[in-house]
Amino acid sequence: MTQTSGTPESFEAAITELEQLVRNMETGEISLEQALESYQRGVGLLRYCRNTLSEAEQRIRRLEDEISAEASGSGAGAAQS
Repeated sequence: MTQTSGTPESFEAAITELEQLVRNMETGEISLEQALESYQRGVGLLRYCRNTLSEAEQRIRRLEDEISAEASGSGAGAAQS
C-alpha cells in the first residue's frame, strides 16, 4: 500500500500515489470526506513533485554552467600553449 501522509519516499512514489488517488476518486465510490482528503493529499503530492522537479532543473543548470565554464577555460588554455 502506498504511503498516505507525510513526505513521499521519492518522486516516483509520489507519482504512484497521485495516480492511485486519481483512480480512487474517479470511481465515485468514496465519500465526500474521503474525496476531500484525497484532494488535499494530492495537492501536497503535487507540490512535492513540483519542488523536486525544480530542484532537478537547478542541478542540471549548475552542471551545464560548469561544463560551459570548463569548455571556455580549456579553449583559452589551449590558445595559450
